[in-house]
Amino acid sequence: MDEPNGVNPDLLHREFPRTPPYLVGREKIREFARAVQATNPLLFDVESAQAAGYADVIAPTTFPVVIQEKTMTMLLDEPNTGINYSRIVHGSQEFSYARPIVAGDELTAQMRVTDVKTRSGTSVITFETEIRDARDTRVVTVVSGLVVRGDD
Repeated sequence: MDEPNGVNPDLLHREFPRTPPYLVGREKIREFARAVQATNPLLFDVESAQAAGYADVIAPTTFPVVIQEKTMTMLLDEPNTGINYSRIVHGSQEFSYARPIVAGDELTAQMRVTDVKTRSGTSVITFETEIRDARDTRVVTVVSGLVVRGDD
């Protein structure tokens, strides 16, 4: 049962505008791969990636968070959401790939709120972000959950 003073339940099914295109750079992939301590040569070496059938280096599986962050900013900047940024805790994240992200991809993202629940003053908001390439083909869908802690 939803309670007052949580995340605004009117956010349910809200769809946010598509982000401007994000050009995936080879060095950005390498930097991200190092940050998550990935070691797969397909993430660093163009020749290895091409030998495996890719046009360029591929991104680590969690790389879409870089693109998804643009959609989350739209949500957090929205007035009257009931979301207090200082009280957010990351709850969950799932990635459903149609294909790997490759350096040179130009990607856009669009987010839709799929669930809003508030219990005992704590809210959970779930949203789905679909990331598409320049041909408007789905590359990956990211389903995320944020926990918004209630007032102490």
